[in-house]
Amino acid sequence: MSLSSHVETLKQKHRDLESSIAASERLPGSDHLNIVALKRKKLKLKDEIEKLSHSVH
Repeated sequence: MSLSSHVETLKQKHRDLESSIAASERLPGSDHLNIVALKRKKLKLKDEIEKLSHSVH
């Protein structure tokens, strides 16, 4: 897998997490700790995407 395709895969995972977080936040009684964990995971993905994007350019 090339670096650029890996970055695209990570971006898709980031978008998927964003959708999951939004859906979870709309549900009454959703698990706050789960949402926080998803947000942390999303942030780690964003950091990795930025790091790898700088490597590509």
